Amino acid sequence: MTAETILYIAIAGVVAIALAVFMYGYKSKQTGLLRWVLGVLRFIALFSILLLIINPKFKSETYTVEKPKLPVLIDNSASIGELGQKNHVLELLKKFKENEGLNDKFDVSYFAFGNDFRQADTLTFTEKNTNISKALVSGNELFKNKIAPTLLITDGNQTLGTAYEYAAATFKNPIYPLILGDSIKYADLKIEQLNSNRYAFLKNQFPVEIIVTYSGTSPVSSELVVNQGTAAVYRSKLSFTENETSKKVSFTLPANAVGLQKYTAQILPLTDEKNKDNNSKQFAVEVIDQATNVLIVSRIPHPDLGALKRAITSNEQRKAAIKSPLGAVSVLNDYQLVILYQPDRSFVSVFSEIGKLNKNTWIISGLQTDWNFLNGAQDKFNKEASIQTEDVQALLNANYGSFAVQDIGFHDFPPLHTEFGTLGIRVPNQVMLEQTVNGLANGSPMLATTEVNGKREALWDGEGFWRWRARCYLETESFQGFDDFIGNMVQYLASNKRRSRLEVSAETFYYNNGPVKVSAQYFDKNYVFDHRAALNIAVVNTDTEKRTVFPMLLRNNFYEVDLGSLPAGEYKFTISVSDQAVSSSGSFTILDFNVEQQFLNADVSRLQRLAQNTNGKAYFFAQSDALIDALVSYPGFKNMERSQQKTVPLIDWKYLLALIVLALAAEWFFRKYNGLI
Repeated sequence: MTAETILYIAIAGVVAIALAVFMYGYKSKQTGLLRWVLGVLRFIALFSILLLIINPKFKSETYTVEKPKLPVLIDNSASIGELGQKNHVLELLKKFKENEGLNDKFDVSYFAFGNDFRQADTLTFTEKNTNISKALVSGNELFKNKIAPTLLITDGNQTLGTAYEYAAATFKNPIYPLILGDSIKYADLKIEQLNSNRYAFLKNQFPVEIIVTYSGTSPVSSELVVNQGTAAVYRSKLSFTENETSKKVSFTLPANAVGLQKYTAQILPLTDEKNKDNNSKQFAVEVIDQATNVLIVSRIPHPDLGALKRAITSNEQRKAAIKSPLGAVSVLNDYQLVILYQPDRSFVSVFSEIGKLNKNTWIISGLQTDWNFLNGAQDKFNKEASIQTEDVQALLNANYGSFAVQDIGFHDFPPLHTEFGTLGIRVPNQVMLEQTVNGLANGSPMLATTEVNGKREALWDGEGFWRWRARCYLETESFQGFDDFIGNMVQYLASNKRRSRLEVSAETFYYNNGPVKVSAQYFDKNYVFDHRAALNIAVVNTDTEKRTVFPMLLRNNFYEVDLGSLPAGEYKFTISVSDQAVSSSGSFTILDFNVEQQFLNADVSRLQRLAQNTNGKAYFFAQSDALIDALVSYPGFKNMERSQQKTVPLIDWKYLLALIVLALAAEWFFRKYNGLI
């Protein structure tokens, strides 16, 4: 306590005595022992109240001895089992835990790592990936400001993360790798990397790139074979030497059938090859039939027709033909989308056939459109046109929601020509482009889409958009912006897929060494995302018929589940909403690829560089006793004495409050007993 606090306590004592004497000593009617008892009780109450106000404190200092930390990071990945090192790890852990010298000198803690970093409660050696750099960084964050040499038990083979030997170069504490696995080099052929597209279009070629590596000293030859089922679809002879240890093979395969096409790439193993698991790798490609046939029907020649056809056919999967109304009637059913350019009375039979076939249409109107005919040929929109013309520009509606539209500079494009009049749409619609005159909206849509009973239609009121395509090229030296805009319109209009309250997003195939995520969006009856729903996914293995149900978790504006625990195989799934008759089904395939089986040896050189970069030392399993002796005897790892200073109250306020209550209660009792109240 400070001298000032002691002075305040002394003053409080004097004041309390003075008040007690004044009340029960000066001119008091009480006599004898009662006066003394009441005076003492009043002094105690007053002095305690003053102490409570002063709240005297003093400093308390405690000393603790802190041992240096020793985090032990244990590789829990499947490669430990593949290299036959499980028993060695368990033997090491038992040795560390039973060594008295090690545990007396260090505060030892154990952590396991694979995909993630956690405390080593149990070891399974089943992690599908190894992230050594993440484990080292996480361990360093835990013990950054402490003496904490790190013991790393691993084979050094990393499948995820940054280069760990350099990531740890700035660490304050040394790292001691304990190397598991064989350091002897064996002759080995391996498919190091395989690159291919996930998707391909029907009747197209898709590229495949395979990198094959060789470790050994003698010249060898082998053959790279790619099989689809039992049929070989590609073969290539490869030769390697001690100096030429890798080959990159690039080729294309045909996409001849729609759906998921599975392939197996294999480099035929050598006769004395030890690890043959890394000689093959599965891959798959989903072949999509996205061919779209578009028919453009027009009675008149116009530059718009050429711009429209070129934009549509800029994608090889789309084809476009231009026909007159008379020639189009008999072939309408061969096309997914019919574009009607400036229809007039010659389109009577075309509209009649479209109604029978329920075809999706895109009507483009202009100065030569017969609006009297068009208003009567359909009942979705109407325009009371006049003989006057009007030049209009476009303004993109940012709230258009049928599909994503990129603003390619519509407001700066040249004006389109249309007949003067107000265009009204009678059915539910979404306006993509609005008409503007001199920068002000005139209340009429330029381009709008409708979807009624699953039939999609669009109306574009304005001719001369060939200038838009030309302007796009002048500004970007490419037609791509305009062509993509037309392509997205065609893709939307050519599809008959109706919007569902339960939208599911899943890949057709996954690799079992990565996440297997399926997501879904559920909408209420007003098509507003419902975050209160409970979604479940039931997954059935098509081979074993085993059924497993997983709950889907809410992630912002979608629901998601990770099915990474499922083994490789083919699966069917159904996502359902609790208490709702809404569900969606699909299928996917999990391809077998265990990256942890690709290693034949420990990565000794990288672990030795890691030790060197952090001022540590690498040891092999047979040198574990030497490692323990080195840690115990190293003089730099010493206990630290830490002091902790606390400021604590002299008397707990609870006790003072209780004493005040007791003193006042006792005083009241004695006064009551003696008839003074």
